[in-house]
Amino acid sequence: MDMVNVVLDMKGLSCPRPLIGAKRMVDELAAGQVLLLVSDCPGTPDDLFAWAKQTGNQILKTEKMPDGGTGYHIQKGKGHAHNANVTLDIRGAVCPGPIVEAKKLLNGMQIGEILKLVSDCPGVQSDIGGWASATGMTLLESVEAAPGLHEFYIRKG
Repeated sequence: MDMVNVVLDMKGLSCPRPLIGAKRMVDELAAGQVLLLVSDCPGTPDDLFAWAKQTGNQILKTEKMPDGGTGYHIQKGKGHAHNANVTLDIRGAVCPGPIVEAKKLLNGMQIGEILKLVSDCPGVQSDIGGWASATGMTLLESVEAAPGLHEFYIRKG
């Protein structure tokens, strides 16, 4: 989904050092470029999401890294603005519920219209791209709005 331009491994460093390092690196990036910050400090998610919200940057996704720690994909600036025709906030529903409900809504929408799906189900992030491709939908963007909370912009047709 996203291409990483720079990797910053801050494992072993306590907070707020991962955030300070991320800020310095993101300041050097061009708009739209992505930093992969790797940190094992337990305070990093709260610090990072608050900082991103205040600075107009966004966390595209988080992932457990094979060598330990958590990877945070940080995009400088906001992504593309997608004007959703319909928003489906389905927090609390377990998989496959979010995709099933999204499909029902998209079936009633016109080709070219955009659905914003909001979900905290951990499996949706890995399933939605394949589902969208298999059903003729286009996953325009996937953003982690808060730790574990994802927003997906899906265009019909």
